[in-house]
Amino acid sequence: MSGKHRGNKIKQEHTIISDILPLLKDLAELSTIKSIIPGRINRRKGSGFPPYLQIKYNTSSGIKLLGKNSSSVQEVFLVTDQPEQTITLLKRKDFIK
Repeated sequence: MSGKHRGNKIKQEHTIISDILPLLKDLAELSTIKSIIPGRINRRKGSGFPPYLQIKYNTSSGIKLLGKNSSSVQEVFLVTDQPEQTITLLKRKDFIK
């Protein structure tokens, strides 16, 4: 049995930055998002700022975001059939920076 599981729309195959998880749970409430797939985590330099999400670009299956906190950055993939409408919702609800 693999270590993959899905809580709500969030696929938890890899570690998720603990500061970013509440933001992903908020994203899961949007009806245009089918699935949220957290990806690679990298270290970064920074100093004590709150976690946030940043749009990178559209993908063939949706949108790539970066989840950032003061010490790490994590790729986050949103699966959606309506990327432009989803981006509008993300901006309207202040989910992204």
